[in-house]
Amino acid sequence: MRPAVGEALRRCPSCGGWEYGGAPDCPRCAELVDAIVEEGWRDVLLREFGDRVAPADERAIAEMVADEPDRHDWRVVDAALDRLTCAECGGPLGRQAGCPRCDVANGIRYVARETDRPGVPPGNEHAIRVNVSVVRRPEGISVPEVLARRLLLPALLTGFLPTREQAQRLGALVKRGARAEDLAVAIDELAAAAG
Repeated sequence: MRPAVGEALRRCPSCGGWEYGGAPDCPRCAELVDAIVEEGWRDVLLREFGDRVAPADERAIAEMVADEPDRHDWRVVDAALDRLTCAECGGPLGRQAGCPRCDVANGIRYVARETDRPGVPPGNEHAIRVNVSVVRRPEGISVPEVLARRLLLPALLTGFLPTREQAQRLGALVKRGARAEDLAVAIDELAAAAG
């Protein structure tokens, strides 16, 4: 489960960074990020179909969700795409940057719904979604941007949202190609100020 709003950041015992922030390089953090998506999928299956969904039915549900992404939560859409195979590259639909069919599916996923949790600033769920998407599909994204997004994700998950000024400062660091250490310090300072 993702952290609750206001929950303190926790260190990952595998990579030593904040939990979730080591993805995609830290396998444990990558599993935690994937679990954010899977939690949404499990919740909708249980709520809509009960606790007995066969694998064949799950694939049919995933196809339905992929056909109407604007009717579903972003986590449900992302999980549905994970369950579908791209006819061009053979991987999970939407995951392979540079594959034309995956690139289209990746773009379409952004019409899904984003509902902020109670107690977070407006836009927090969008920020989580974008950072999760980048961490799960980092190909074609600059190394500094992937690093900044993965390092910021743990604070976002606890309800933090940088101000416009903070986001611009962080963006400027990314555009300058800041070193990992500089980005980590800047994000730790933002997270400390948040909570």
